[in-house]
Amino acid sequence: MSASHETRIQLCGDLLARIGGQTVHDRLPGRQGRLLFTFLVLNRTRPSARWELIESLWPIDPPAASENALRALLSKLRGVLGGEVLDGRSSIRICLPERSLVDIEAARAAIHRAESALARGASPEAWGPAQVALFTARRGFLPDEQTTWIVDVRNELEDIHLRALEAYGSACLNIGETELPAAERSGRELVRLAPFRESGHRIMIEALAAQGNTAEALLTYESLRELLRRELGIAPGAGLRELHTRLLATT
Repeated sequence: MSASHETRIQLCGDLLARIGGQTVHDRLPGRQGRLLFTFLVLNRTRPSARWELIESLWPIDPPAASENALRALLSKLRGVLGGEVLDGRSSIRICLPERSLVDIEAARAAIHRAESALARGASPEAWGPAQVALFTARRGFLPDEQTTWIVDVRNELEDIHLRALEAYGSACLNIGETELPAAERSGRELVRLAPFRESGHRIMIEALAAQGNTAEALLTYESLRELLRRELGIAPGAGLRELHTRLLATT
């Protein structure tokens, strides 16, 4: 197996890293070593200046000898990864094989494929990629850290999570039959996470109706209508109002 196929890095959830067939995550130098490795992997398409690395590790109160501290940390990290992987002196770049798998990169690509497939009307093609994005985003990202770059990644993952729920729910809804319960679950999760995002309510209402639960579908619409009226003073969008009218016509 080539090195590219043996290089897999999981940044979401527990940090796991296998580079060129060698497991490295359990040898990274402590908390700061893991943060530095994560930052470099996230930015692996470009070199990172040393001041950038210092700010990524000590954003508020850097140590007086921060340059020396960074130098020592980079030396330890280079000892784990090797000089061919951790490249540069004045600026640093992590060099992975061309076809390496990094989970957050895979999630970005997967949600794009899923949404593109749905736009083309190819729901079965969206089903798998939507799940890839969903499973990755659900793992979260460094929940105990509050540095700006970490919060930015966390916010991106939250957006991917919602988009993946929409894509997966829509794909399951369009496929129908045995996938309808999964569509309903996706809609419910979307409603819980983003109650003002009408797509979750739409998926849930359509999935319930397709399973013969028209009354519950109508109750779901009424819950949304009341929420929007109470909190924002507006009505559901035209698409949902039309769906509601069609459901009333079937009762």
